[in-house]
Amino acid sequence: MDDRAKVQIKGIREGLLISVRDDDWPSAKATLQEQIKEQADFLRGGKLILDVGNQVIRAAELGQLRDMLTDDGLSLWAVLSNSPVTEQNAQLLGLATRISKPTPERKVQTIETALTGEEAVLVRRTLRSGFSLQYFGHVIVIGDVNPGSEIIAGGDVIVWGHLRGMVHAGAEGNQDAVVCAMDLSPTQLRIADHIATTPKNIGNSQPEMARIIDGQVVALPWQP
Repeated sequence: MDDRAKVQIKGIREGLLISVRDDDWPSAKATLQEQIKEQADFLRGGKLILDVGNQVIRAAELGQLRDMLTDDGLSLWAVLSNSPVTEQNAQLLGLATRISKPTPERKVQTIETALTGEEAVLVRRTLRSGFSLQYFGHVIVIGDVNPGSEIIAGGDVIVWGHLRGMVHAGAEGNQDAVVCAMDLSPTQLRIADHIATTPKNIGNSQPEMARIIDGQVVALPWQP
């Protein structure tokens, strides 16, 4: 094994983990010193966790290593070891011998969110008398549609407000189109080729949806 491969340094949540995989501690220590010198700028100020595996290291040797790292601007925070002797010696020097285990990533089940949609236009304003809004798709208005204004849509018409103007939904012959409003009181309402000046049940000053049922334009309670 290449000497450099015997000492590996990587960042973890707690700091920099240095893993030593060399049965000969003096050799491992020399390699460690060499790598630290080469990466001094990158490592400086880091908090180190030293994993020495099964090696038995005396307290004096750990103390020397700590002092060496301090001189290089590093702080030895913890020593991880399978050896009870090494672990006890680290504790005598006030070093940690355990780090928290990484929290396993939660597995999130993805939900298919690719939905087929249709073209729509959103208007955030009140449509005043003389204003004409024409669109081949759906029309959504956040505001009122005043008398004297008109909306002509190839699809549905949804008004988050008072609808008191003229509205024509499904203008290209779509009999499944609907007209929804918080207050459905149009001067004229048309869906596809069905016209109703005062459609059945329309004008009760409550959220309603108008649609074609049995060849007639009928308004039903709308719960957005």
